[in-house]
Amino acid sequence: MKKTILSLAILSALLISCNETKHKHENTDTVETTEGVHEHELEEMAAETHAMGNAWVNEIKLNNGNKWEANLETTEGVDKMLNLVKSSDPKTVEDYHALASKLNEEKNYVVKKCTMEGPSHDNLHVFLHPLIEKIEALGKVSSTDEGAEVTANIQENLEGYYDYFQ
Repeated sequence: MKKTILSLAILSALLISCNETKHKHENTDTVETTEGVHEHELEEMAAETHAMGNAWVNEIKLNNGNKWEANLETTEGVDKMLNLVKSSDPKTVEDYHALASKLNEEKNYVVKKCTMEGPSHDNLHVFLHPLIEKIEALGKVSSTDEGAEVTANIQENLEGYYDYFQ
């Protein structure tokens, strides 16, 4: 619970401090509830499913066909996160939770040191938002199979950074 609150606080601070124009990611269809499942729980499950994919690549834009200039700290942070994922060899659920904690520290570094502005910054948010959700999900996995799947999604997200930023 504390991690969820902390993650939400960090995400809120990130979005507020960046003055990002809201992107419309939500599905506007009405979700009907089913017995025993509340509408907000369905929305959370849909958001997690969306985050586990890489739909962000359909939203992110290049800079007139070129990669965006990113500040050094952002690229260093992404490099460190990718190296953490590639060098990890988690064997237990606790190992996945520990990896999530380390990734979260690096993600916080990227957010704290961000000096990007304008369209490059807006596109960085398109990249970061699902990554933040994936790291949070990794911290909540309850099986090693789930941990492996989320970790693979995080790696794919991180590798995608280099397609859009330099």
